Amino acid sequence: IWLAYQPVVEANSNKVVGFEALLRWTHPELGNVPPSLFIPIAEETNLIGQLGDWALKQACADAVQWPGNVRIAVNVSPIQFGNLDFPAAVTQALSNSGLAPGRLELELTESVFLNEGDATDHMFNTLKMLGVRFALDDFGTGYSSLGYLKRAPFDKIKIDKTFIDGVTEEGSRNVAIIKSIVSLAEGLNMETTAEGIEAHDELAKMNELGVKL
Repeated sequence: IWLAYQPVVEANSNKVVGFEALLRWTHPELGNVPPSLFIPIAEETNLIGQLGDWALKQACADAVQWPGNVRIAVNVSPIQFGNLDFPAAVTQALSNSGLAPGRLELELTESVFLNEGDATDHMFNTLKMLGVRFALDDFGTGYSSLGYLKRAPFDKIKIDKTFIDGVTEEGSRNVAIIKSIVSLAEGLNMETTAEGIEAHDELAKMNELGVKL
């Protein structure tokens, strides 16, 4: 198991402002096993918490060696987020590495709200007090309820790659969707990041639509 780092680039300057930590597994016989295969297995065998905690610690340890205020984003599973010991794991990862809390971004999907309630609110509040940032991953592809955006202290909305694909094609409805997401994020004082940009024309379109990263 190892971590790959995907750069997060500022749209108008092409400056790298952060990285996303991505779990990878190279099996001695099977070679590179995609996360779509091994992550569900880790969840079913209750290993996802241990795997996630390792990724968090490793990402912080690596990021502290990078120059400037480059951020590191780490995916957090609903199982991790629901664990009462998770704030302690975050605190330990920051303390052991010496990484400034504001450089750590915890990426959550909408599935963390399946069991939303006082416990979820308390977890958000506890983690926010540590000074870390939150990003809502895969926005628009899950339960698409906007109610939690009123309460959960997200700093960033990540626009899913499915809305980026085909965005430069004439008549694409994705343009209107992205405009709406950007407007929503700006109204809530949140950043927007477009996932999976693979061409210069897509980057130019995101810049035109006001997507920051």
